Amino acid sequence: MFSVGDRVAYPMHGAGVIEAIEEKEILGEIKRYYVLRFAVGGMKVMVPVDTPGEGGLRPIISAEQGRKVLDFLSEDGDDECPNWNRRYRENLDKMRTGSIIDTAEVVRALTLRDRSKGLSTGERKMLNSARHILCSELVLSLGLEEQEVLQKIEQAVC
Repeated sequence: MFSVGDRVAYPMHGAGVIEAIEEKEILGEIKRYYVLRFAVGGMKVMVPVDTPGEGGLRPIISAEQGRKVLDFLSEDGDDECPNWNRRYRENLDKMRTGSIIDTAEVVRALTLRDRSKGLSTGERKMLNSARHILCSELVLSLGLEEQEVLQKIEQAVC
């Protein structure tokens, strides 16, 4: 169980800080929720405490791991599937895992594809979402501002 003040990552949304743990009645059922404020954008969400695996919440990565993620972005990627639909589903599955490396892999692959061939509207939205998720966790783990992290991500992907 997490506590108020813990820095956590929430799959498909990003990373933030648990501001409170509250009880709320929703649809006649009283449940406990983590109140999570995201590091980038400041959005607040409520995640049920008793969800299996705590709703996919996990502690954010360390600063050392954050630097390794930036290094990972500069490595060569795997060959991607030429079929747009299949590639989109594979990338979406990677993002759903909640793994920062999987998300970084999506950012790297889509950024490189955008530079060489361009992206469809769906893939561009996915790239923006993956970049946002990656950035929010790196902001907290590295202790940098959003613009600094975005610049480091862009420089790392070669």
